[in-house]
Amino acid sequence: MKILITGVAGFIGFHLCKKLLNDGYQIIGLDNINSYYDINLKLSRLNELKKAEIKSNSNFIFKKVDLVKKEEIFQIFDEEKPDVIFHFAAQAGVRYSIENPFSYIDSNVTGFMNIIECCRKNKVKSFIFASSSSVYGGNTKIPYSEKDPVDHPISLYAATKRSNELFAHVYSHLYGIPSIGIRLFTVYGPWGRPDMAPFIFTKSIFSGEAIKIFNNGDMNRDFTYIDDVIDALAKLIAKPPVRNNKYDSSKPNPSKSWSNFKIFNIGNSNPIKLMKFIEILENEIGIKAVKEYLPMQPGDVKTTFADTKNIENYIEITNNTSLEKGIKNFINWYKEYYSK
Repeated sequence: MKILITGVAGFIGFHLCKKLLNDGYQIIGLDNINSYYDINLKLSRLNELKKAEIKSNSNFIFKKVDLVKKEEIFQIFDEEKPDVIFHFAAQAGVRYSIENPFSYIDSNVTGFMNIIECCRKNKVKSFIFASSSSVYGGNTKIPYSEKDPVDHPISLYAATKRSNELFAHVYSHLYGIPSIGIRLFTVYGPWGRPDMAPFIFTKSIFSGEAIKIFNNGDMNRDFTYIDDVIDALAKLIAKPPVRNNKYDSSKPNPSKSWSNFKIFNIGNSNPIKLMKFIEILENEIGIKAVKEYLPMQPGDVKTTFADTKNIENYIEITNNTSLEKGIKNFINWYKEYYSK
């Protein structure tokens, strides 16, 4: 089976590619290697994937391409004819979307449409794409369930991710593309993103700089370890969604559809207080953090908390890494990568 992964030099795309290479799949990886964060980290991930390719005796093809280049994307699909698509390329970040809105429209809307159009033309077996817990927006009911309405986003990033879900449902309905949207909850771990709290806090603690603690620390996050996410994603390959002829359109349920379309939360289902998270980081690093308390930032939410019953009923979930173990693994990687 041939699998195409967009955003393969990104955090989740990299880990997914490494896992699937080890499982013996042929992989086509796409990435534009943009400068949103450290390009050297992305290039290091690609080097790791080349090592994994050699070790697994599998086949990895990397193509540097921007997803807004429709003709180039269409040509890659025509030449490679992938069976399964994992779409993880996106302009990430909630706060950055306030400063640079058009980059989100280009990457997360135009880029998404180019990929799903290729899926339509090539009749792929499954299209699995990254959404976000951010789509729950102003919801105050927790835990967040796929049954909940998601009509009140509070950031442009969240709005673009919700638009992806809607586009995918339409394409499943019109063209029969088996599609799965994954709402991810604060994924962390080795090779993580430098723009996310675990990385930012760790860097600041090591350098003696103050860490910025928003909403004066009164926040909770459903930190989800990367290996747990990847284990679930890999299992979805063997189970593309099918049409639901028993769906009752007179009683709409946001978590279901008559079409071959699914939405799943992937989270740890165990929100951690931000100050507790910082305490675990301090203990693992062995250095006390300098703290700067700030008000809530535009686009942020106070709590994220995933209801994961739907995906647990769909596939077998075997991994549930503790925060202590996950942070230990992350800090060990950080020390080795940055020679700390």
